[in-house]
Amino acid sequence: MSLNLTEDHKIAVELSDGSSRRYPTGITGFEIAKDLSTSLAKKSIACTVNGNLTDLSTKLTTDCSITIHTSKDTEIALELIRHDCAHILARAVQEIWPNVKVTIGPVIQDGFFYDFDKDEPFSENDIDKIEALMRSIIEKKDAVKKETWDREKALNFYKEKNEPYKIELIQDIPVNEDIKMYWHGDWQDLCRGPHLVHTGQVPADSFKLTRVAGAYWKGNSKNKMLQRIYGVAFRSKEELKQYFLRLEEAERRDHRKLGKDMELFHLQEEAAGSIFWHPNGWKLYSTLQEYMSRKLENNGYAEVKTPQIVDRSLWEKSGHWDKFRENMFIVEVDEQDKAPRINALKPMNCPCHVQIYNQGIKSYRDLPLRMAEFGACHRNEPSGALHGLMRVRAFLQDDAHIFCAEQQIESETKKFIELLSEVYKDLGFTEFKIKFSDRPENRAGSDQVWDRAEQALKSATKMAGYDFLLNKGEGAFYGPKLEFVLTDALGRDWQCGTLQVDFVLPERLGSTYINNIGEKQVPVMLHRAILGSFERFIGILLENTAGRLPFWLAPTQIVIASITTNIGNYIDEVASAFKKVGLRCKVDDRNEKINYKVREHSISKIPIIAVVGEKEVKSRTINVRRLGLKEPQTIALDDAIGELSMEATPPDLKLGKELDNRVIVTK
Repeated sequence: MSLNLTEDHKIAVELSDGSSRRYPTGITGFEIAKDLSTSLAKKSIACTVNGNLTDLSTKLTTDCSITIHTSKDTEIALELIRHDCAHILARAVQEIWPNVKVTIGPVIQDGFFYDFDKDEPFSENDIDKIEALMRSIIEKKDAVKKETWDREKALNFYKEKNEPYKIELIQDIPVNEDIKMYWHGDWQDLCRGPHLVHTGQVPADSFKLTRVAGAYWKGNSKNKMLQRIYGVAFRSKEELKQYFLRLEEAERRDHRKLGKDMELFHLQEEAAGSIFWHPNGWKLYSTLQEYMSRKLENNGYAEVKTPQIVDRSLWEKSGHWDKFRENMFIVEVDEQDKAPRINALKPMNCPCHVQIYNQGIKSYRDLPLRMAEFGACHRNEPSGALHGLMRVRAFLQDDAHIFCAEQQIESETKKFIELLSEVYKDLGFTEFKIKFSDRPENRAGSDQVWDRAEQALKSATKMAGYDFLLNKGEGAFYGPKLEFVLTDALGRDWQCGTLQVDFVLPERLGSTYINNIGEKQVPVMLHRAILGSFERFIGILLENTAGRLPFWLAPTQIVIASITTNIGNYIDEVASAFKKVGLRCKVDDRNEKINYKVREHSISKIPIIAVVGEKEVKSRTINVRRLGLKEPQTIALDDAIGELSMEATPPDLKLGKELDNRVIVTK
C-alpha cells in the first residue's frame, strides 16, 4: 500500500506517544501498526480509536487518536482472548454436531461461556473432544473478519441456517444499531466485537473447559433450558496454572467448610437462606457488632431500632413497593371486622429511619443527624442464587443514614471514608478501591444539584487521601454514590461499603428542617454502610483469613490443654486467671495424647493452645503454641495473662487499656 497520497485524501492520526502522523483515509489499525513497526504489527491484537476499543481491521475515515494494543495490555488482552475462546468453542461444537443451535457466548470473570440448544446432554468425553478441536482451530490461525449487514440480510441468513435464537437476538437489537457479523475462518457469529486478528492469537495451552450447567434462555424460567459450557482462559500456561492453584486455595478457604470446622454455623432446607448460628459463630457475630456499635457511637451516630413488619402503605409512599415488591416477603394480617392488612418484612431500613427523623421539628442546628441501626432485613432471593453466608435471605445490615444540609455532603462524606478505612484496617483489610458512580440517564433532580453532589463526593474522596474509579452513569436515580471494594488475600474484589446521596426519599416522605432564615427545607439523606450485611462480611472475613481470625475476634481465643491428668488444680487456675481478664478460653483435660489435641484444635482454628504438664505446674508457666507457627514458646503465667489480655483487646479499646496500664505502673 502506498502512503504517498495528496493531503486532501489523508487524515491526522494522533499516536499513543502524543505524536501525530497523516495517513490515507480508510487505513486500518493493523496497517498503522505495520507502518510503525513490523514487530508491533505481529504482536498487535486490537486498537483503541478515540477511546473506543475496536478491531484492527476497522477502517479510519476521519481525524482520530489511536492506541495499538498487544498482549501486554492485560485487561484488554484477557477480554479478547476469552471472547474469541467463546466463539471458537461454538465453532467446535457446531463442527462436531452441525444441528446444535447456538445462542450467546459472553466473557465472564476469569473466562467465558456459551449456551447451546442440544437434545442430548454433553458428556465428559464430549468436553474433551471439543477442547481438542478448539486447539486444532487455534493452530490453523484462521483469519477473523468483520462485516456489517442490514437487518433483512441478517434475518434471512439465520432463517436459512435455522438459527432461531440468533433471529430473536437480531429482533432485540435497536433499529438504528448496526448488525455486525464476525467470521472465524468459515464459521460465523452475530457479535458486537471486537475480536482478535486470527484464531492463532488465542494461546492454545492457556484455556480449559471447566463444566456444563443448565441455563434458561435469556435467564427466564419460562423459556427453554439450554446447556451452558463454561471455560477459563488466560494469556499463558503459567497464568492458567496459577488460576487453578488459586481455586485450590479458595476451596481450602471456603467459608462453608471453615464454618463447619470451627463450629460457627450451619444451614438447612427448612430455613433456606437463613443461618443457624452456633455458640462460636454467635460470639464472633456479637463481638463484631459490639465493636461496630462502639465505633459508631464514638463517631456521633445515634443507634435506633425499627419494626420488622411494616404496612404496605409506607413502602408505596417510599417507592419501594413498585421497585422492590418481588423481593419482599409479604405478610397478610387478619384484623377483626376489617379487611386484611398487607404488610412486608422490611428489605431495607431507610423508610423507617425517615419516620424517626420526622418526629418533631428539626432545625439546621440539629444537622447533620446520624442515625444507625443494626437492622434485620429480609429479601426474597431466588433459591438458586443462595450461597452460604454470601447470599442469604435473612441478614443484618450495619445500616446508617445521615440527614444533612446540601453543603454538609462533602464534610460528612470525608468523615465516613475515614471511619470506614479505620474499620477495614482493624479487620485486616489494608487495601480497598473506591468506585464513583455519577448521574444515570434517568434521574431525579436538576443538573445543578447533581453537579454539586457529584463534586462534593469527588472532593471528599480526594480530601480523605484516596483516588476513585469512575462508573459512568451507574449512580442511583436519586443521587450519585461511592462504592468501597475490598481486595482479599486471594486478590478477589468484594464490594461491601457504600455511600449514596439521596435527594428524593426525604421529599417523598415529608422530611424537612428549618433553615437559618426560618424557612422549611428538605434535607439530603446519605445512605451508608461499612460492612454491608454482617453475614456476607463474616464470610469474606473467614475466607480472607482462612479462619485465622484476629485474636480479639476469635470466638475461643485459648484452649488450655493438659499433657497428663495428674496436674492438680493448675489447669483450672490458669483458666480462671484468663477468664478474669476477659479472655475467652476453654479447658481440654481429656485423657488423649497432646498431639491429638493440638491437631484437633488447630483444625478448629483456635489461635492459641496453652499446653500444661508437670513441668509447667512446677515453674508456673504455660507452653504457648500459636496457630500457624511451628515453634512453641514457654511463658510465665503472670506474663502471659498481661500479654494475651492486651492482645485480645479490640483495636478501638486498646489505647484506653494501654493508658490504664500506665496509670497502674505509675502508682
